[in-house]
Parts: sequence; structure tokens; C-alpha cells
Amino acid sequence: MPIESTSTAPEERLVNLVVALLATEQGLTKEAILSSVAGYREQAEGGAGKDALEKMFERDKENLRGLGVPIETIGDHADPQDLRDARYRIPVAEYALPVDVEFTPSELAVLNLAGGVWSESSMSAPARSGLRKIRALGIEVDAPIIGYSPRISLHEPSFAPLQHAIEQARVVEFSYLKGGDTAPRVRRVQPLALIEYEARWHLFGIDLGVQSDRTFLLSRIVTDVTVTRTRFDAGLRTGAGERAIEGLRAVAARNRAQLEVDPGTEAALRLGRRATPADQGVYVSYVDLHVFADELASYGPEVRVVSPPELRSGVIDRLRRTSEAHAAVAP
Repeated sequence: MPIESTSTAPEERLVNLVVALLATEQGLTKEAILSSVAGYREQAEGGAGKDALEKMFERDKENLRGLGVPIETIGDHADPQDLRDARYRIPVAEYALPVDVEFTPSELAVLNLAGGVWSESSMSAPARSGLRKIRALGIEVDAPIIGYSPRISLHEPSFAPLQHAIEQARVVEFSYLKGGDTAPRVRRVQPLALIEYEARWHLFGIDLGVQSDRTFLLSRIVTDVTVTRTRFDAGLRTGAGERAIEGLRAVAARNRAQLEVDPGTEAALRLGRRATPADQGVYVSYVDLHVFADELASYGPEVRVVSPPELRSGVIDRLRRTSEAHAAVAP
């Protein structure tokens, strides 16, 4: 029979599971959950097989953890790694906010607004957990500003696995095409932070190939990210985001382009936020010459590079290749 054919909705089953796991100090075995928790019990009584029920439970666990619910797995006392008779529970202290933490309605409104900016899949586990605890308070918030929440969506497929690896403090592997190179190289990295700088996402971590800090542009990761079983000291993540931002700012301070930009154009709108006046045009700092050349070339005739010469050559080369490509397919 279909696994979802009983009267208990999946959402209700999840609520029942949370209540059951909160009510136990010692934890519940999988067998006890499947035979006693409403939702699973009905499925079992309706003839659902053990394998199907176990798959449902595993899916429910992952869904709850994705919502920030801290489900704890307890192994055998003699051998904690032995999970054949594992028990599950939700530690009350980790599920709820500390009793001495209070928020005003205005503060709750701002926190909910911040949570609304990010799509659920883009938030870290601690962020999802914190947002879930705030929403569980049941306190009325100052709602008018909530309707003006922007949305941050992520198009880099590497973001989610890298975020997971950072949370789990696990080494990752991926192929990376560095600007100016013709072929990618495999990198093995201890990922420490994901940061947004100049509207682009970067990974900051320790490149194990050179045993040094490195920053990687996510758009240049050309393969799937492999999250390995190798762990590293989670303490290395402390302050990593701040160090990465400082490093990128230092690079940008050393790289400054002089540009002429047509007023009232898209180029003027986008570059103006980063520009400072120059005797001829404006100055705009950049981190990566190749990425910046791609951006400037996308504006076409709206922008002209005065200096440095290597950036001007890069933009001209991209425009020439674009023109040749269109000429090749012209009727």
C-alpha cells in the first residue's frame, strides 16, 4: 500500500515525533518510535513494511534536522560507535531558547526579517535552529516591515555542499579553474567560511596542497564538491570570515582601475556604488582582473578602460572574441 495513505498527514507525524523525542530523557529506539508514535503506528497497523517505515523515519529525521531541530543519536554505553540499538531524543536545553533571553516585539520583527532574506536551503544549521526557536516563542511581533523583506537566492551549486562541510568540519575536494589558466586543478581544502564580496560568493579555507590560506571564487569551481570523511579542528573556523574579508579588501586596495563610464547607463548604476572620482572618469577597485574584465566586457560600449593596460587588453580580447563568435554564426 502507498506509504502516505493513512489519515495522519506528514506534518502531523513530524509534530508527533518531536513531542515524543522531547518527552524522553533516555531516548527512544527506532522500534519504539515506529510502534508507538502516531503516524508510524498507523502505517504499521495498515500493513506497511519495516523497510518502508524505517525509510520514512530516516527522511523525517533529516527534515527535522534541516529545520534546526537537534535530534541526538545515542549509541551503546560500552561502545558509543555501535548504533545498532541506537536511541533518539531531542535535548530540551538545545531545543528552546535560554530562559534569560528575551526579545521585544521590534527585535523579533528584525530577526524574522533577517531570516526571511535567506532561502531555507541557504541558511546554516545554527541559523535555521535559531529562527525556529524564535518563531516558537509565540510572541506577537511588529509586522509591518516583514513585507519588505528582500530575498537572497544562490545559483552556485557548490554552495550547499561547502556549507555542509564547514558545519561538519570536513575536508572537501573540487576542481578549480584559476583565472588565466587553461585547465582546472584539483584542490583539497579545509573549508572555513563562505563569504559574499562584491556580489560574488567565495570560499575561504586552508589549501592542503600548499598548507596556506586561500580564497576561491565559487563560480570557478568546475566540478561537484566532494565532502570527504576527513575532519579538521572546528576551532579553525573562528574568525575565518573576518580574515577573509580583510584579505579581499587588501587585494582590492592594491588593484585599482581607471574607467570612463557613460552616465545614465547600467554600467554607471552598477559601478557607481564602488567608484571614486578621478581626473578622467572614475576609479574602481577590484579583486580579480579576469573576473572584472568579464564584468566590464558585459557592459559593451558603456565603459572604457583607461588603466591598467592588462585590464584594458583583457576587456578588448573578450569583446573581440564575442564579435568573432557572432560573425561566425551570422547568415
